[in-house]
Amino acid sequence: MNETKQEQLSLLKKWLTAVRPWALPASTMPVIFGTSLAVVFGNAPFDIFRFLLALLAMVILHSAANMMSDVFDYKRGLDKTITPVSGAIVRGWITTKEAAVGSIFLFIVGSALGIVLVLLTGTILLIIGAIGVLIGVFYAAIKYHALGDFAVFLNFGILGALGAWVVQTHSFSWLPVIWTVPMAMLVSAILHANNWRDAASDKERKIATIAGLLGDKASAAYYAFLIFGSVAIVIGLIIFPRLFVSQLKPMPLTFLLIILALPHVFKLWGRAVHRHKPRRPLDFVILDGATAQHNLIFGLLCTAAVWLEFLLKWG
Repeated sequence: MNETKQEQLSLLKKWLTAVRPWALPASTMPVIFGTSLAVVFGNAPFDIFRFLLALLAMVILHSAANMMSDVFDYKRGLDKTITPVSGAIVRGWITTKEAAVGSIFLFIVGSALGIVLVLLTGTILLIIGAIGVLIGVFYAAIKYHALGDFAVFLNFGILGALGAWVVQTHSFSWLPVIWTVPMAMLVSAILHANNWRDAASDKERKIATIAGLLGDKASAAYYAFLIFGSVAIVIGLIIFPRLFVSQLKPMPLTFLLIILALPHVFKLWGRAVHRHKPRRPLDFVILDGATAQHNLIFGLLCTAAVWLEFLLKWG
């Protein structure tokens, strides 16, 4: 009995590792944020069933993309060294064939859930979802040509929030697109941190990434732009529309909550600055994981700002 439980636990651990759950907040946060925007600023009645369905579909599709990406990375010799955030293939827990089959299965399930949402919502969501699935399916090829940062910016930022908005409101709006840009930048920062660490090995295998094209110093500047710029853009979206562009809806002052994330931004930057002589051995190695944690914090603060505005408005 104990051996059976241990085997089941081991199997569960292998597949959980394969989908890289630490990265999932990057895709789920935009859905939560976009849904919140739809209810508070889109005046949509909150449909919890559609929200949970959208969230589940995003988790499944993100997991599928992670696994497929790991298959191609391993086959091309990119993933050979085990790190704390490594997947199950490089650890030898599952084969590339098992991961590929698992990924295809998840793509089918996630797409099926998306079709259900389309039937409940409309054709706008079909267009958004189709773009997202295509990016996910071909992500492994896209990222080898320096387009990975843009792909995740769209899929796990803009499209995620916009899709969640459409699911609740049944209509298109530029508001979730514009207001999600700072969060989307942080998703790009997660991938860039990963590619920055692996730039040398990627170059040897003729893999093009933004980090590889920029080089070490420019990669540091790009990373700084993404993590500090996300804060700056929120502040800009609070101030700029109020002073200069009345047609653009300003972010509420409650979004100043993101200032609470600044200490974490500086910690991330400290890891980046000391990458050649890290204070702790794994500081730079797991910068992508630390950036993912920051993305979660930032996203939660943005979502809290939305609901705080709701309370202040209707309280």
